[in-house]
Amino acid sequence: MNMKSNLKFRKIEKILIANRGEIAIRIHKTAKEMGIKTITLYTEEEKDLPHALLGDESVNLGSGPLKETYLNQEKILRIARELKACAIHPGYGFLSEKADFAKKVNSEGLIFIGPSVEAIELMGDKKTSKEKIVELNVPSIPGYHGNNQSPEFLKKEAIKMGFPVLIKASAGGGGKGMRIVTAESDFLSELEGAKREALNAFSDDTVLIEKYIQSPRHIEIQVMSDSHGNHFHLYERECSIQRRYQKIVEESPSTALDANLRLKMTEAALKITRGINYLGAGTVELILDTDGSFYFLEMNTRLQVEHPVTEMVTGLDLVKLQILVAQGEKLNFSQEDIKQKGHAIEVRLYAEDPDNHFLPSIGRIDLIGDLTTENCRLDCGYKDGNHVSTAFDPMLAKLISYGKNRDEAIEKMQLALNEIVFLGNELKTNRDYLKRILSIEPFFKGLTYTHFVKTYADLLKFKEASEDEISLGIAQFLLLEEAEKLNKHVVYGPWKELIDFKNIR
Repeated sequence: MNMKSNLKFRKIEKILIANRGEIAIRIHKTAKEMGIKTITLYTEEEKDLPHALLGDESVNLGSGPLKETYLNQEKILRIARELKACAIHPGYGFLSEKADFAKKVNSEGLIFIGPSVEAIELMGDKKTSKEKIVELNVPSIPGYHGNNQSPEFLKKEAIKMGFPVLIKASAGGGGKGMRIVTAESDFLSELEGAKREALNAFSDDTVLIEKYIQSPRHIEIQVMSDSHGNHFHLYERECSIQRRYQKIVEESPSTALDANLRLKMTEAALKITRGINYLGAGTVELILDTDGSFYFLEMNTRLQVEHPVTEMVTGLDLVKLQILVAQGEKLNFSQEDIKQKGHAIEVRLYAEDPDNHFLPSIGRIDLIGDLTTENCRLDCGYKDGNHVSTAFDPMLAKLISYGKNRDEAIEKMQLALNEIVFLGNELKTNRDYLKRILSIEPFFKGLTYTHFVKTYADLLKFKEASEDEISLGIAQFLLLEEAEKLNKHVVYGPWKELIDFKNIR
């Protein structure tokens, strides 16, 4: 299958960044370093945000719902034409995996900084991507998705897979018509219950059966391919700690992979990129079982939110590589040149209240704080005085730490989280929740499965300071104040640095 049809390469001199916030700032930074001009976009509500006027040229998209601003393909293409952009970088989210948009960009004679239209279409469809993965002999989760709904036939399929299995309503959602079956003797009764529930909820009792992985890890392999037949992997990221299927902590390398398993997983990812003749940056997402078995989940045909983790451990600029590939250049390194050094961790800072079902929060940011911890990076889309609304994703920033080993990376992240505070009268963030994750024993031990947040919910709960802790805090404050008077210089502690307060969230 040819995944590079109708692609025209040329030197890129101006990029329209079809995105906002921290990723728009991130793309602009690399483009500027490469001597490439940028066009940034913003809405009327965002005119005070850092990305708004960052570009060499900036355009106000007006107000209204996303379909009239960042998802308005015709408006974005018109701006690109009028301002004579050479290329469009979609970032992540929004239009980044919209094949019809990539097609329109190409038809305008512009370069879409991403994979081919055909690759986006193939990997964006669960059925066609699964068929291609099977054709390429890459492991995928065992399952039956056919039309034969005979209970005895389905039971035989379940026995083939081995228990536990997952029964899922084919037309389902929200967990309705879904049953986990741990023993063969329970299968028929659970199947009957699942079909009954599916019929009531969706007027369709068709089900599918899949192998149920009880304690999975979410491992993704960063890949990069050029137009000269070179396909590379940039090692793995572990993204198992999630809430509502959104990743909140990512790290590389994964504590679950040894050299042999890492080799198998990266080779599987490269088998896919070679098999579809991929172009540009992408991520092959895999599910890892406790016995070392792994299965294809999906492929994201774009830059990932957590790409800085890979940049930290490889020293490569992924946005720069994207641009070079989009220009048709051959990447001037070999797979052996790409090394995985040290350890990196990324946390996502959200405007939300983890202690109230992760509800989104709004309000004014009075103070973000200054990052001074060495080998740490803050990718942030806000500044002091900005307002956070519910119009966009609640992610405020990404904080990334790097150390020579995992312990050092954790220590640096804990220090950095003390500095990046996002204070505001009404605004709530998950900063303290992230600090709790980094401080509990299961995280230190690397027990980071996808059910981490649910399994350790009690350990991660907010705990009010006890009377003894409050008394000790007051005593410390008084002692520090007295020490300052005696020594006539500032004595540092939590009262001066806004750190280590249990009740600051």
